[in-house]
Amino acid sequence: MSRSDGKKLKSLSAFEKIIPHIMTRRSDAQVFSKQIIVTDTIDKYIQEKQEQGIRLTYMHIFISIYVRLLAQRPKLNRFVMNNRLYARKGIFISMAIIRRSPNGNSEETTVKFPFTGHENIFEIADIVNRIIAESKPSGKTNNTDELAEKIMSLPHGIVKILVGLLKWMDRHNLLPQAMIEASPFHTSLFFTYLKSIKLDYIYHHIYDFGTTGIFAALGKRKQMPIVEHGAIVIKNCCEIGYVLDERICDGLYFSYSFKLMQKYLDNPYLLEERLEKIAEDVG
Repeated sequence: MSRSDGKKLKSLSAFEKIIPHIMTRRSDAQVFSKQIIVTDTIDKYIQEKQEQGIRLTYMHIFISIYVRLLAQRPKLNRFVMNNRLYARKGIFISMAIIRRSPNGNSEETTVKFPFTGHENIFEIADIVNRIIAESKPSGKTNNTDELAEKIMSLPHGIVKILVGLLKWMDRHNLLPQAMIEASPFHTSLFFTYLKSIKLDYIYHHIYDFGTTGIFAALGKRKQMPIVEHGAIVIKNCCEIGYVLDERICDGLYFSYSFKLMQKYLDNPYLLEERLEKIAEDVG
């Protein structure tokens, strides 16, 4: 049976097909990686754009890089459901944001940004800013909030049964498209922008519910010793903690994807160009 958010991959090797039967949950298959980013180039780029009247942040740059990677490295956008591999339809980044009310209280909500993969960094920044602005005012609800409120308005026993039913429907490709679109757990990548609240990176688990295959947590900027031209120097850096579902692709594919990411970190100007061709996942 087909899904609204993905197409089943059939042209896979026997080994690729059997792995999801061996590791049946994302928590069985999660692997951890850390990336250290020297921020000199990013800081210079942000400052230059600011002088041109364009406000960009680390959030915009990293989301733009992840969108570009998912568009060019399609296996990163795969997901496993009911022991089968799927190619995701579309590119989505989920992210938690904080709402602050006038009385000083705050609450967390989650947003999901949809992308085609063709967007340049300025178009991505506009999408991110618009969706955050729509969701951030205190008392304002988005699709995710409304879905959660409807479910939690029911008695506890009914909630337990309903959530179990939704998980069963998801496994059997029966979950309504509207619920998948509202769910932050059905996403290409979940991004945690810890730098904005001055926290260090973490390794955040990926969820068994939904289809998230990559969780990236960007930590605060700090000074770190870095080896440069054979000498130890102190540089401004950020660390990113990744938790990855190893069933979606092999380690070599992840390795080349990280190398492509470094290309954009070294030259953010490449993100100003629209991507004309999206790579197709043919299995």
